[in-house]
Amino acid sequence: MPEKLQTQQPVKSAPEPLHGLSDFLVVSNRLPVDRVSTDDGGDGWRRSPGGLVTALAPVMASRDGAWVGWHGAPDETLAPFHHENMDLIPVPLSNDEVELYYEGFSNSTLWPLYHDVIAPPEFHRTWWDAYRKVNRRFAEAAAGAAAQNATVWVQDYQLQLVPRYLRQLRPDLRIGFFNHIPFPPPEIFAQLPWRQAIINGLLGADLIGFQRPGDTANFLRSARRFLGASVKAQQVHVGDADGAISHIARAEPFPISIDAGQIQELAARPDIIARSRQIREDLGNPKTILLGVDRLDYTKGITHRLKAYGELLLDGVIKVEDAALIQVASPSRERVESYRLLREEVEGMVGRLNGQFDTILNTAVRYLHHSYPVEEMVALYLASDVMLVTSLRDGMNLVAKEYVAARADNTGALVLSEFTGAADQLKQALLVNPHDIDGLKAIITRAINLPPRESSRRMRSMRKQILAHDVQRWSSDFLSTLANEAVRDDR
Repeated sequence: MPEKLQTQQPVKSAPEPLHGLSDFLVVSNRLPVDRVSTDDGGDGWRRSPGGLVTALAPVMASRDGAWVGWHGAPDETLAPFHHENMDLIPVPLSNDEVELYYEGFSNSTLWPLYHDVIAPPEFHRTWWDAYRKVNRRFAEAAAGAAAQNATVWVQDYQLQLVPRYLRQLRPDLRIGFFNHIPFPPPEIFAQLPWRQAIINGLLGADLIGFQRPGDTANFLRSARRFLGASVKAQQVHVGDADGAISHIARAEPFPISIDAGQIQELAARPDIIARSRQIREDLGNPKTILLGVDRLDYTKGITHRLKAYGELLLDGVIKVEDAALIQVASPSRERVESYRLLREEVEGMVGRLNGQFDTILNTAVRYLHHSYPVEEMVALYLASDVMLVTSLRDGMNLVAKEYVAARADNTGALVLSEFTGAADQLKQALLVNPHDIDGLKAIITRAINLPPRESSRRMRSMRKQILAHDVQRWSSDFLSTLANEAVRDDR
């Protein structure tokens, strides 16, 4: 029998917490809506783009669902409201909390730590205090909105303490957690001063989901090393404040995917196909268009990609008259210093490459520091012959899957970092270690010259995998496993 784990002291709560009406709740840092201006000059809301919202909206509609999260504006408190079959419960954050909890602990401590310390993480007690405070607030909001025996699904690294707080407030709930980013090995996780509290927080869930089997193993190894947990068959018996077993926490991989059907529909639309042709014409109809699509983040390997591409131009392997690289780098965390410095570095590299290799008619790198709607992204996927995904560390990378889903004619080539979660599923991609610049150059060259028959075989295999494992299947697999875990606990 696995050892019981002692928990931290329970959150103080009312003797009889008020139960809400929602049988299914999602808890995430942000609500699934964006504020927009209406035609009459007022404020309205529209659904945010993204696979998570697409996957969970039908579940929300069928199960009296509610979504708990921040609405995006600091120092503003909103009452709960309804939007497109979803009850939305805003959690207020002050400007200081956004700085300390989100920009600080979440994105300057946890993000670099969980991505193999590509950038050095910072450890500040004030950030940790804010993280705990905000996580408790999210848990209290969910506890108040959940019906008796409801299912609550907590999302991602910003809210790793919520499962424990929520279980202490509402032990009747069925609690799931999914970590969208990598989970580091114990040798790296050991650096975090609050490592035990984070693991205890996650173990409040009945089911903890990760992107890759390696992430799951890293978490269980950390639970064993830092809490003395006895782990058997991916399960940990978790104790309450009195030492009795409160529940069994299970950790398991659930690789997330995309709304493949939506991407396919868009890729077949005549206007988007016409737009893809226009993109090629605007670039001078080169023989090969290479595409990179990333958030402007140091984990994405954008500078490695630019370095390899620049050396191929310098070596004469690629000529600017024959090939063009489109690099979409959507803005990200621009108030964080490391991101500001990365933008300067990337834009400096692009400027030097274009200054050295551009002609009157041809541009070496078309750099786009914007976010684009999904329709424009699909047009870019259709216009491009080679997709470059060179992440240094990535939980999944859904761009790679979107590119494959869009290639209904089974053309094109995907260069994919072996350090992405997507590499586990897309084994017919041209896998690469982006730290190996010579190897990256060789793979890019191979992708450009890939024989049509080989390209078709690889793309067909990858499309089959993605179409069979879309984001709806991901959510269904997680929630059915969570329901089964609760049944086992009741026996």
